Amino acid sequence: MLGMGLVAIDSTIVATAVPQIVGDLGGFALFSWLFSGYLLAVTVTLPVYGKLSDTFGRKPVLVGGVILFLAGSLLCAAAWNMAALIAFRVVQGLGGGALQGTVQTIAADLYPLRERPRIQAKLSTVWATSAVAGPAVGGLLAAYADWRWIFLINLPIGGVALWLVVRHLHEPARPRPATRPRIDWAGALAVFATGTLLLTALVQGGVAWPWLSVPSLGLLGAAAVLACLTVVIERRAAEPIIPGWVWRRRTIASVNLALGAMGLLMVAPTVFVPTYAQSVLGLGPVAAGFVLSVMTLSWPLSAALADRVYNRIGFRRTAITGMTGALLALGAFPLIPYPGAAWQPALLMLLLGGALGLFQLPLIVGVQSTVGWSERGTTTASVLFCRQVGQSVGAALLGAVANSALASRLADAPVAGLPDDLDGVSRALADPDAPTAVVTDHLRRAVDTATDHVFTGAAMAAVLALLVLVFVTPRRFPVLAEHEDSTPAPRD
Repeated sequence: MLGMGLVAIDSTIVATAVPQIVGDLGGFALFSWLFSGYLLAVTVTLPVYGKLSDTFGRKPVLVGGVILFLAGSLLCAAAWNMAALIAFRVVQGLGGGALQGTVQTIAADLYPLRERPRIQAKLSTVWATSAVAGPAVGGLLAAYADWRWIFLINLPIGGVALWLVVRHLHEPARPRPATRPRIDWAGALAVFATGTLLLTALVQGGVAWPWLSVPSLGLLGAAAVLACLTVVIERRAAEPIIPGWVWRRRTIASVNLALGAMGLLMVAPTVFVPTYAQSVLGLGPVAAGFVLSVMTLSWPLSAALADRVYNRIGFRRTAITGMTGALLALGAFPLIPYPGAAWQPALLMLLLGGALGLFQLPLIVGVQSTVGWSERGTTTASVLFCRQVGQSVGAALLGAVANSALASRLADAPVAGLPDDLDGVSRALADPDAPTAVVTDHLRRAVDTATDHVFTGAAMAAVLALLVLVFVTPRRFPVLAEHEDSTPAPRD
């Protein structure tokens, strides 16, 4: 849980200190890469670490991930300019990828099926606590100490996590393989390069450059070529980083697709609700954060109770129930009247968190239970990878939807020269020398409309997840008996 906490608190604690970091190091045009670079490194390394943990064991990968994350944190604290800080954030992300996937895999290794919901719920509380504590701790350190402490604070936490893992995590002895394990370095490099180009195009498209520009089209085209090359390399590799069975087995493939759709719809609450709360409802940053944070409170509670549901009706039906609830919450958001009250989106976020907890946990626990130890790391990493890619795709698609709706709404603005993107409108509304009341009301209505469009798009992603669950996911997961540790026959 401490190791997972390093990853969970990272993005929220850094976000609050951006003004101080930019004020000290400069590089305002590059600061978005503090998050993008870290996200890229975490996402593209997930499949690699999953395969390594299946080959060499979880403990070496977890220990290496903690050490790499702490080294990156120390380097970030010593950064002398924005470019150096971004490079060291990538180093942090390389460690974060090992932590995020391996911790989830170890939870499935150590706890039998009946106990996994309890431990997964505890891991969910780590994310919930980090969502609340991260901004508060980051704000205090940035205001009363120095922004470098937001990275140095990782050292004692990570040090304790490292000591506990080294001292107390004992993996069961496994028979030595007949042949020396072969690492698919070519496949790892191909996966890394493909993911980097694709995610860079998705994260920076429409932000750093237009979608239909040479950089965007060039990155997407190069990613497509590399993806084809990766498939060729992986089909020929003796021990591929992303084995073909990940997509040939119906259970794993359907869970990957369903959680990818969940990653897409998650962009609506996590990215747009705080903006909506501040720009439309007129709340301060703390109150706006609370509107979203209620989702992180109901999520682990729902996850903790999920086993009582899926033990009765099964993994698939429980996930369908959860995603149906999420669809209702997302579809209800555009029905909130303008300007609305803070309790209305907060209530929907509370319901959404509960629904997604009921959706995600049964799928992760279920899919981990269909594979043996030697395939569990790869399977878990593939699920998390698809969810991360879904979030990147969602950020690109829903960001484009928001800006398109905003531009359309501002076409008949009462005055000329108003900003035509969401960030610009948010800054204009936060400016103490804001425009007239008529212009302010028009801007707020434009943000309200754009957010409604985003939640409509997120509801469509929920429909996609439901279609996958209904028509692709098998009715019964081929769960292995607790004593089995071999690859299951392809019964799904």
